[in-house]
Amino acid sequence: MKNYIAVDIGASSGRAVLAHVEDGDIKIQEINRFANGFTTQNQQEVWDVDYLFDEIIISLERAKTLGVGSSYLSIDTWGVDYIFLDDKSKRLQEAVSYRDTRTNHTMEKVFQLITKHDIYNKTGIQFLQFNTLFQLYEECKSVKQQAEYILLVPDYLNFRLTGRLTNEVTNLSTTQLLDLYGYNLNNELLEIVDIKPQQFAEVVEPGTYLGDVRPDIHKLHNLPETCVYATASHDTASAVLGSVGHSGKDWAFLSSGTWSLIGQELSEPIVSENAFNQGYSNERGIQGTYRFLKNIIGMWIIQRVRKDWPKNYTFPEMVKQAQQHTDFKVFVDFNDARFINPNNMVEAIQTYCIETGQSVPQTIGELAQTVYLNLAIIYAVSIEALNEITGSTIEVINIVGGGSNNEYLNELTAYYTNCDIIVGPVEATVFGNLAATMIATEQFKDIAEARQAIAQSNMLQHIMTPKDTTDRITDINLFKEATQYAHKL
Repeated sequence: MKNYIAVDIGASSGRAVLAHVEDGDIKIQEINRFANGFTTQNQQEVWDVDYLFDEIIISLERAKTLGVGSSYLSIDTWGVDYIFLDDKSKRLQEAVSYRDTRTNHTMEKVFQLITKHDIYNKTGIQFLQFNTLFQLYEECKSVKQQAEYILLVPDYLNFRLTGRLTNEVTNLSTTQLLDLYGYNLNNELLEIVDIKPQQFAEVVEPGTYLGDVRPDIHKLHNLPETCVYATASHDTASAVLGSVGHSGKDWAFLSSGTWSLIGQELSEPIVSENAFNQGYSNERGIQGTYRFLKNIIGMWIIQRVRKDWPKNYTFPEMVKQAQQHTDFKVFVDFNDARFINPNNMVEAIQTYCIETGQSVPQTIGELAQTVYLNLAIIYAVSIEALNEITGSTIEVINIVGGGSNNEYLNELTAYYTNCDIIVGPVEATVFGNLAATMIATEQFKDIAEARQAIAQSNMLQHIMTPKDTTDRITDINLFKEATQYAHKL
């Protein structure tokens, strides 16, 4: 029996899962769960990557205590953030978080050197102020000159385990530096950010064997014999691979977590004028596919509302409060940059409503209803755009990830998108992480067989489109009017 360990690290937490295949099902067992988050050091928001590495070692040690003698390990994390290594492969500085404020006004500087259209046509990636392109532009020149290599976070963790320097393509595509086709970084964009092509390591595909865990690590810890593989190391790429979709209808994925990523899996990228205007990205997927998607601020909003509200509520309590205020409707574009990392999310929402001449949410129920209502409407507007751009007629949305546990938001999404909903797997990222390595090690022959195993390994919920959608179009139009007004302010 082959044992697999998937390490999935998100912006707020991480976990390690032990897995094997039995009678065509993927059996998983969580063996470690740990918190994650950025901290402030020297007036910058940074990640503690040493802590993350230690948690990976703890995960391997726990696998050993469970009787695992050998395993295949793969790691996924969030995108865009990176680490500089010097000529001795030592870290030059801490890994700065994408939520740091240093890039708040960087896009305007870069657009004086190259147009948005040129960047989009070269990379196919939408414009977010924290893209690696803009982060590198703001980096200290002397640090960039000292850097021998630039590794994204999962690549750095793989390097710590194996000693091999690589950049996995699904995560590398989030940098807005990778050419739309092939595996080359764009020279013109690299020149703008004062980086040389050779500072990025070898580009590899998901399923690439990176090496065994280093002998010196084994000497210090009681670990299984472990082969490390590059998976689809951008967590959304793994989540898309872990989505089950629908074989007979046009379908979209919605990976619902701290971020919501909504889109379709395509064989070719799209960089049309409409795709550019609607803010869609062409991120790389497994086996030459493209994740044509839109990044939407997701559960981050409700997480911060909960944190910033003076009284403590659980998330289920907040849902219940929202359901008691279904008639409260104000329209907020949570893709507005003000919501990326405000000092106080409650005040940010209230200020937006004041500025747009709307009622101001005052209670936790009104705030929660505002968040869930507007997320569902944003999903609906995104599906409209997908249909226009791709020529699809999307009838089914597969909602995966931790946010799929929110039944109320799922029902609102079915209502406003006018689509049937498949809910699950909740652990799609873990299943996708595993699937890439399982395909590489011939546990499954291809993506279709892996997805079939994922589907039969999970209890999936189906939500049919409500028959009565009386207010759907009215609310969507009111949302569009309110957000267009806000953009003019």
